Amino acid sequence: MSPRHPRYRRRPQPNIFAILIAMLAFLCLPALFAFAHAADVPETARSQAAYAAQKAPLKAALAEKGLALGSPVFLQITKAPAELTAYVQDAEGRFQPFRTWPVCSVSGGLGPKMREGDLQAPEGFYKVKARQMNPASSYHLSFNLGYPNAFDRANDRTGSFLMVHGSCVSIGCFAMTDPVIEEVWTLMQAAFEGGQSAVDVHIFPFPMTPANLAAHAGSEHAAFWTDLKPVWDGFEATRKVPDIKVSGKAYQVLMVQ
Repeated sequence: MSPRHPRYRRRPQPNIFAILIAMLAFLCLPALFAFAHAADVPETARSQAAYAAQKAPLKAALAEKGLALGSPVFLQITKAPAELTAYVQDAEGRFQPFRTWPVCSVSGGLGPKMREGDLQAPEGFYKVKARQMNPASSYHLSFNLGYPNAFDRANDRTGSFLMVHGSCVSIGCFAMTDPVIEEVWTLMQAAFEGGQSAVDVHIFPFPMTPANLAAHAGSEHAAFWTDLKPVWDGFEATRKVPDIKVSGKAYQVLMVQ
């Protein structure tokens, strides 16, 4: 059939340029998703300044221990002594201790938070996602622990906006100095940007040694603390964060990841 025949229709030729663009877009998807994930971390001029100031020194300090800024982070808090320890994941997937800071101020005493207004800081196992980071905090920088978690709700515990923050003043929260919260914030932001979906934060009344538990055996919270011990022991044994779920009204350790 002649190209000039009225019934003749030229088949559409593939648009090479469009195909190349589609291929590039497909190859770039991981980068795009990473960018979107990083964008989930809220930012203000204050948090950006803190991140810029802390990034280089933390990167150097981590490198001295064979660790890297942007690797997954795990936080562990004890009330007695009042300390926060940041662990960073190594190349083999185990969390190594990086730095321990004193908690500048924590209200209440040993024992979990039970109800709104009791001025207690929580104890238990919490997860912090990027959206829980608050760069516009009235206390410099902060992140919401996510209290009440599933265990707290199952046990009818109430409260809200339980934070780790700066400014060294606490009403039911864990307060750090401003320079310390900037370091913790930077470790967490870099981890989120590196792909970590949530930072585990485990809070204990004290190191869960047999001697400490025996010393507090008469406490009304002794049974609760005994339930926390397997998680402490699991992490100490493996340097991996145990997989935890809530069964009924109790924590249950399923496995060590």
